[in-house]
Amino acid sequence: MTDKDAKLIQAENLLKQNQHSRAIKILKEVYKKNSSEESILLKLAWAYYDSGDIKKAIGCFRELFERELPRKVFAGFAFDELVRIYKQEKDFCSLVEICQRAVASQPDDINLLMELVNAYLLTGRSQEACAVCEKMLNLESDNSAIYCLWGNALFTAGLFAESERAYSRAARIDLEQEDYYLFKLAILFQEAENHKEAIRIVRKCIAKNPDNPLYYCFWGDSLIGLNQIKEACRIYDQAVQCGERKDTGAYYNRLGNSLMKARRFSEAALSFRKALEQETNPAYYNNLISACRAIEHEDGTQKPSS
Repeated sequence: MTDKDAKLIQAENLLKQNQHSRAIKILKEVYKKNSSEESILLKLAWAYYDSGDIKKAIGCFRELFERELPRKVFAGFAFDELVRIYKQEKDFCSLVEICQRAVASQPDDINLLMELVNAYLLTGRSQEACAVCEKMLNLESDNSAIYCLWGNALFTAGLFAESERAYSRAARIDLEQEDYYLFKLAILFQEAENHKEAIRIVRKCIAKNPDNPLYYCFWGDSLIGLNQIKEACRIYDQAVQCGERKDTGAYYNRLGNSLMKARRFSEAALSFRKALEQETNPAYYNNLISACRAIEHEDGTQKPSS
């Protein structure tokens, strides 16, 4: 065994014992003598990251990234790690920069272009994101994932009709997941608090897949957003009816919350009890207590709930 290998094993054992400072010192010494070996620099980068020194970890990954650029290889090493860390640290400007540089090196790589689109969207650069999507579609015109990403970019740019057409195109390409792509659009409308449009789209999803309880829950949530409590209760009940047993606790809980908003406290308490029958969840229990207290208050009594 060489001295280098022995020290690398020693550093690995120290890292397992969370002795990061000692491990980093050894790795720095080994790398100084073997600076051409990228695997050692990668170990040092991860050691810095695990120690909490994100800045130095980024520095190591950036050095590796500079080596990747001329080789035009961005798989599994520095680029992926930098993308992950910059997203985690919400350093979206740096994220855009490395994505742009990677794309400049490999301009027709769909995966890199997708990363660039996502980076643009995180920085609010929706027009540039749309332009990159259009470039990708020139490269792969039958890729449903690209149309889906384009739909997101168009929505962010405020082009709602165009966004719906993009998602619909994705759905037509991948007919087995037609409702899945339309549901992504429905989520965007709901997040934008455009509940009427969210309901219109999710009803299309239900027409394609009427047995998915998630769609009914989503519909109910948007009805709550429109303050249509009575109708929301009816829709949540449909989610309960078509849901699998393991999921019905959450659906009964949602139904109970809607009934509480409608001041139908006895029915809400029954829903929360049914939720607890399916799943022992402290949140459901607390909701049941609230419902029972509301019943007591409404009746003008002070009896403790059983």
